[in-house]
Amino acid sequence: MRRPAGFTLVEIMIVSSIIALLAIIAVPAFLRARERSQNAKFMNALRVAHGAFEQYAAEHGDYPADVNRATIPAGMSIYFGPTLDWTQPTPIGGNWDWDAKVFGFVAGVSVVGSSASTTQFTDIDTAMDDGDLETGQFRNTASGRYTYILQ
Repeated sequence: MRRPAGFTLVEIMIVSSIIALLAIIAVPAFLRARERSQNAKFMNALRVAHGAFEQYAAEHGDYPADVNRATIPAGMSIYFGPTLDWTQPTPIGGNWDWDAKVFGFVAGVSVVGSSASTTQFTDIDTAMDDGDLETGQFRNTASGRYTYILQ
């Protein structure tokens, strides 16, 4: 007697279980890698913005005036160049915002309305500053607003 070609239900269940276990192991690693990539892109964009505003201040003697979120401060577009589109969402979601002479500091680059978790912002702060969102150069300045203080 010949056995019919094909897989038995047990064989299919075993293969399905193995694939499910591999997915359970791999998905969190992919999510962590994605978050690290977003953080790196955000920190790079923040450094570009920091350099652009410092160059503007050096050439003009002061920082540009405060503007609303996702609005390029007057005269800043040439400093951002092709590397940073201030009007588009940040790599971690939300919008860029330039804060000048508000929140108790002279100048700062903020991200407002990001969907990133507090843990993700803490990871960014640990990489860039002191790891505490209440102190240092990168901090939570208002509900849903995280600011990199320039001065």
